[in-house]
Amino acid sequence: MLNFFQNRQQNIKNDLLSGLTVALALVPEAVAFAFVAGVSPVIGLYSAFFLGLLTAIFGGRPGMISGATGAMAVIVVSLVAVHGIEYMFPAVILCGLLQITFGLTRLGVLIRMVPHSVMLGFVNGLAIVIGMAQFGSFQTISDSGVLSYLSGPPLWIMLALTAVTMLIIWQLPKFTRAIPSSLAALLLITIASVAINQTLDKSWTAPNQEHVVMTVGDMLLTNAKSKAATAARGDVATDAHGAAVVDANAELTPEVAAAMASVTPETTGISGGLPRLFFLEYVLPPLTWETLLIILPYSFVLAAVGLIESLMTLTLVDEITETQGSGNRECVGQGIANVVCGLFGGMGGCAMIGQSLINVNSGGRGRLSGVTAAVCLLAFVLFLAPWIEMIPMAALVGVMFMVVIGTFEWASLQMFGKVPASDYFVMLVVAGYTAVMHDLATAVILGVIVSALVFAWRHSKNIGADIKINEEGAKVYQLHGPLFFASVTSFKKLFDPENDPEDVVIDFYYTRVYDQSGMEAITGLTEKYDQLGKRLVLTHLSPECRKMLDRAHKIVTVNHAEEPQYHVTTERILKVEKTKEETRA
Repeated sequence: MLNFFQNRQQNIKNDLLSGLTVALALVPEAVAFAFVAGVSPVIGLYSAFFLGLLTAIFGGRPGMISGATGAMAVIVVSLVAVHGIEYMFPAVILCGLLQITFGLTRLGVLIRMVPHSVMLGFVNGLAIVIGMAQFGSFQTISDSGVLSYLSGPPLWIMLALTAVTMLIIWQLPKFTRAIPSSLAALLLITIASVAINQTLDKSWTAPNQEHVVMTVGDMLLTNAKSKAATAARGDVATDAHGAAVVDANAELTPEVAAAMASVTPETTGISGGLPRLFFLEYVLPPLTWETLLIILPYSFVLAAVGLIESLMTLTLVDEITETQGSGNRECVGQGIANVVCGLFGGMGGCAMIGQSLINVNSGGRGRLSGVTAAVCLLAFVLFLAPWIEMIPMAALVGVMFMVVIGTFEWASLQMFGKVPASDYFVMLVVAGYTAVMHDLATAVILGVIVSALVFAWRHSKNIGADIKINEEGAKVYQLHGPLFFASVTSFKKLFDPENDPEDVVIDFYYTRVYDQSGMEAITGLTEKYDQLGKRLVLTHLSPECRKMLDRAHKIVTVNHAEEPQYHVTTERILKVEKTKEETRA
């Protein structure tokens, strides 16, 4: 990873300034995800406020930023479309309660099971997703009501300002660290864009755009007009991510024109009042089992996706800052935030990796940075909306591009041939799935499954046995390697019941039985020797193995005389040994 995330000591100044920078970057993200979810932009902003504030206070990772996210938005959009927005709020509340339960039962430690190769793939895929998402900021809406990319002077001006933003972020720390380079870039490019918009003639502007340099306000207007035009067209095709697919040559119909004309800058702003409890604004859905059955599947998926993304973000920030967060506390913090978010009419959310990296890059290390970001965001909505809408999208895109460069693990490109091929394959699978499907949570689950299968395949071949004949003429199999479902076949091939002598000993001192498949293999082998009239003794079975056999109701007992700790044999063999001793006597 490039050294854009410098080691900085936690201090109040850095936390305050980085929180302000993050708040500016949260605005377009929260609004965009609200459009994805099919709800008002103000709902997305309120969600970002509650999630950012409460996770900063109660969460397990200081310096990590939470808010309304695309992963949660794509889940609730179908609930809103089918059952109405009033069902979304109880679903978010139930999601939070489930997350609190996960944290209190200490399930947050499961993040430790994510292999490093999955983490690399996740980070690289995430960088690609963040980078690809920025291209949407280069779009405007044509006269026919279809989104199209900028061209001509508006495009070149935006590219130039984006490049200058990146240059400032890269070079400013070499001269001063008094102000976060991201914040300085946002302020300078905003001033430059205001000057350009006031200087250049309106003929330079793109269609249906208010300014030559596209601002946050222009982006809100473009998104609102696109949504209105899509709704006016009626049933349109969608791509794999649920985005409307419209013919670029579509004609402007009277219905689409009227829908677009109804959208004005005054109706698409981000200003609003204080949030209120959702049941004061919307009709409360019936509190019945039917309602619970409707929202429960959505709530469970929301909880799982939110925790996976949050815990993966926590791990990433841990690595960057070389500190240790608490996964279980983060689960509880996310749950509390989503419960309150749902109560006040929010759409739910989780940790935001892009904004978290901006915060870390800007020097934010403490909880104060997250609190500052949330409070500033609410202040924008209440008092400073017109000013925030003047921020050029080029500046925000430049900040995010620098996050992409700092996030991508460039060293992974040199790992080919230097790490096991299976690990590199897992990394590519996770990165590719993340980049193509834009589904971070599923990508992580897929990577863990593939890694587990690779691990099982490798260890299925590692079981073996050293064979010898002891002084009494018994054949001893000294096992090595794990016995589980994947190694059962290899385990069975080690033995030759028909040609073995009357007494056979299987020594488990260097092996362990891990599952029911291994236990059944032992049972089947014991029955085969018993059918041949031969004596089979199992020695050095671990306490865990003996418990497994006991639970399976197999008749086993411990021979304290021969193996005071582990020797396990059947009652039949004990009776034979006792008879031999009585005969000698």
